[in-house]
Amino acid sequence: MPATVIDGRALAARLREEVATQVASMQEPPGLATLLVGDDAASEIYVRNKRRLCTQVGMRDLHRHLPADVSQGELAAIISDLNADPAVTGILLQLPLPKHLRADDLLALIDPDKDVDGLTEASAGRLALGKPGLRPCTPSGVIRMLDSAGVELRGRHAVVVGRSNLVGKPQAQLLLERDATVSICHRHTTDLAAITRTADVLVVAAGVPHLVGADAVAPGATVIDVGIHRTDTGLCGDVDTAAVAEVAGAVTPVPGGVGPMTIAMLLWNTVEAARLRSAATAAAV
Repeated sequence: MPATVIDGRALAARLREEVATQVASMQEPPGLATLLVGDDAASEIYVRNKRRLCTQVGMRDLHRHLPADVSQGELAAIISDLNADPAVTGILLQLPLPKHLRADDLLALIDPDKDVDGLTEASAGRLALGKPGLRPCTPSGVIRMLDSAGVELRGRHAVVVGRSNLVGKPQAQLLLERDATVSICHRHTTDLAAITRTADVLVVAAGVPHLVGADAVAPGATVIDVGIHRTDTGLCGDVDTAAVAEVAGAVTPVPGGVGPMTIAMLLWNTVEAARLRSAATAAAV
């Protein structure tokens, strides 16, 4: 029997409705400051979609579009101003940046309580130590998808293929938080398929088109495909979806799987940032 398809679009739509309800109940709507540097076409599309969905759920759009030749110091000063601005709930620095800018140094300047991408060192440290904080959007979205599909994680073997700071590493941490037994692999792992076949839950985020085929999946496993690639025949992921769907119990499509959930989780994180700030303010009184 073909695998159940985990519909990321439908789940993201429900999550956006939940966010909109929460925003409507707040005295002041959260404000999301997106920073776009230069005129990269793909980045412009990503940011435009984020801004559109931000306003749809009732948040304030505090976008800044900066010239490609903005200096490191100028951009650092803007981030500092946004950190200090009480109207700004969340800050998102769209990557990649022009080559003359040091992205890691700039990300490190973002107040971790406004780091709605969950990418700063402070946010990573909070995740590693199990402390409250904002979590990276894509891995958090994957956990939501697993929950929506009724996938039990406690005691199960989860294999993450990919070790990036954006997805692979935080994904493993989030799965550990849910009491899964986690293995991390990557494109250089010897006999990768032998390890992925042991997974009850397989999350593939290696950035290699069709890296995982049917021979690499255990019967009945849940397979989450984080990759997305534009090819001559259209979009595809890191998983050979058609082949894997004949073996797996559940699988995410590309497109329409993890992608929509990433933006929905950005909105969720912006609301969460507002809640955390409100709680901190109340505790200080």
